[in-house]
Amino acid sequence: MMMKSRHKRFIWIALGLVVLGVAVALVLRAFNSNLVFFFTPTEVVEKKAPQDRTFRLGGLVTAGSVKRNPDGLTVTFDVTDTAKTIPVSYTGILPDLFKEGKGVVAQGKVGADGVFRASEVLAKHDENYMPPEAAEALKKAGHPIEGKIFAGEKPLVTQPATQTPASKP
Repeated sequence: MMMKSRHKRFIWIALGLVVLGVAVALVLRAFNSNLVFFFTPTEVVEKKAPQDRTFRLGGLVTAGSVKRNPDGLTVTFDVTDTAKTIPVSYTGILPDLFKEGKGVVAQGKVGADGVFRASEVLAKHDENYMPPEAAEALKKAGHPIEGKIFAGEKPLVTQPATQTPASKP
């Protein structure tokens, strides 16, 4: 029994749609598994952050909280949004600009003991920069952050006033 060309075309179209659907499903699954969300210390304490997935924790490094272990690589410190504080443990080399009282974003997971185990620590790149998520969290907590430059914004440049010649009548 021979198939009509119309039936063959239908089978090819159906097969193509199945292959396209599988490809889209694989891309979406890969995208979802690599997606990392940002949370503040308050949101982590309120259990809004995932317990089984990697996420980013942002805020300010609490003054006086940085402690280096004898191994030279493990550092513990506290991150706060001025409302709540989360202890963080990180093993590795910290960025040069990492300092107490400055903005930080750490990527990792919260352990069963409530300590955030960071796999990566990011610090601001100059004294006027703060990650937009951390800035928003600090604004919500009532922390003054005037004069900061946020990611995606351009710094305000003021030009000296120039005199224009008076128009003649």
